[in-house]
Amino acid sequence: MIGFHDLPALNAALNAVAATLLVTGHALIRRGLISRHRACMTGALIVSALFLVSYVVYHAEVGSVRFTEGGWPRLLYFAILATHVPLAAAVVPLALLTLRRALRGEFDRHVRMARWTYPIWLYVSVTGVMVYVMLYHLWPSSELL
Repeated sequence: MIGFHDLPALNAALNAVAATLLVTGHALIRRGLISRHRACMTGALIVSALFLVSYVVYHAEVGSVRFTEGGWPRLLYFAILATHVPLAAAVVPLALLTLRRALRGEFDRHVRMARWTYPIWLYVSVTGVMVYVMLYHLWPSSELL
């Protein structure tokens, strides 16, 4: 059974899977493999939605986790976090709008939007894993607030 203490690792794994699906989906569409691209991107959306639910459940139950390391690790952590958080908030409507355009068959508009959505979504997924590693593995002295 997964407990609340397991959710950060699950969240990082979901982010890693989302990043993998995004990169794979991008490579597939570049090769013209539309149905495989669609499957990867749908998978990325589902995995990211599962991440969001798990993330909210964890933080609703546990609260915030304070990064307690000082010096350059602290600067690095907060530099990543300062870009990750606003882009994570932005990626939800971007991904949904990009999906909506694809579902409506508005492929020119879908591609234009995806050129923004893809790198932001990928960045958020990768930096999500980085934040997890920094908080729970590299400098695990972080504490719950």
